[in-house]
Amino acid sequence: MRRTAIIAACLAGAAALAGSRLPAVDGQAVILTGAGGTSLNEEQAALKTARRQSEEARSRSERLERQAAAARSEADQARRRAAAMAARIQQAEADIQAAQARIAIVARLQRAQAARLAARQEPVVRLTAALQMMAQRPLALALVKPGSIDDAIHMRAVLGQVLPVIRERTAGLRAELERSRALRATAEQAADSLAQSQQDLKQRQAALQRLEAQKRLAAQDYRANADLESDRALALGERARDIVDLMDRLEEAGDLRDRLAALPGPVPRPARPDQARAPAPARPRSLGAPPPYRLPVVGQLVTGMGEVSEGGVRSRGLTIATRPDALAVAPTAGRIVFAGPYRGYGQIVIIDHGGGWTTLITGLLRLNAAVGDVVRQGDPLGNAGPGRPSITVELRRNGRPVDIVPLVGAG
Repeated sequence: MRRTAIIAACLAGAAALAGSRLPAVDGQAVILTGAGGTSLNEEQAALKTARRQSEEARSRSERLERQAAAARSEADQARRRAAAMAARIQQAEADIQAAQARIAIVARLQRAQAARLAARQEPVVRLTAALQMMAQRPLALALVKPGSIDDAIHMRAVLGQVLPVIRERTAGLRAELERSRALRATAEQAADSLAQSQQDLKQRQAALQRLEAQKRLAAQDYRANADLESDRALALGERARDIVDLMDRLEEAGDLRDRLAALPGPVPRPARPDQARAPAPARPRSLGAPPPYRLPVVGQLVTGMGEVSEGGVRSRGLTIATRPDALAVAPTAGRIVFAGPYRGYGQIVIIDHGGGWTTLITGLLRLNAAVGDVVRQGDPLGNAGPGRPSITVELRRNGRPVDIVPLVGAG
């Protein structure tokens, strides 16, 4: 009875191994067509975006470092070095996001690989168990029992037919084990890359703080009227009904400042006042071409312009999910006309770019910029908060919201 059970177990294990039909395709292809395909596609898109942002930040930092080396004044040199270090920080932030996305992808592949490996191992385990049962029977006992030799001959014939299939299937199993080892090595590389990027980020943040201190010292002569301008901006903020009204008031104040700056100096009294011509009417503000633009933070776009939020509010700009303490920089050149907390928006920055263009950035936790600062594209403005912060950026042209997406990359 036991002999028959052993033979049956061997045949069942061999048949299971021979009849297994697992797809011999690449692990990634299996996952892409599975239930988790959408999530994996999102992770792969996040990895691609983060790598692109890292390369763009690296190129910006190299360009700014060349400009800093060519700068003549100490103030301009310190400013460009700070902007270059800000680009380096954003490069490290993008590298961290890329490493995290890569780790998530590898973890997903490892889970699928483990499930596939377990499915391939099951028939091998069953056959191995049956063969171990046979190996435990003494050979002399098999020879003295009636029918044992016939059973052995039958078993050998069956195994002779099944062994080629066993070799084929176990070759596939060895390939799966090799894929598992390769995935483990990739996971270790991704973890090392994440740790290195985090270390680079800390070093660059410390370097930026030192450069910011140097920049403030070098530019302190240009900030004589900063306190007065800041007080005026805060007063406008207190009188404004909402953030749109605040931007309208700041744009009006900017128009007035530009018109006053454009006025000619005092002219002598004409000899014949009755023949003097009336002053030329003021020209309307020129809108000009859109400025070269870029997003202020590194991250994933979560809300586009015109999308309606859960609260029923239509977005006037872009909302970007970024990493904790992410650095925000100036999207393009301009002048800071408001910098400070504002009614549920966190710390906000409003930049007047001239020619009717203004930018609003909300959701910051800390600010490096102050009212009256003249910024170039890429100059640091502040940092996002903890957790999973989101930064919103709006671009306006003569008071009307403008879609940023077509402009990104122009600078």
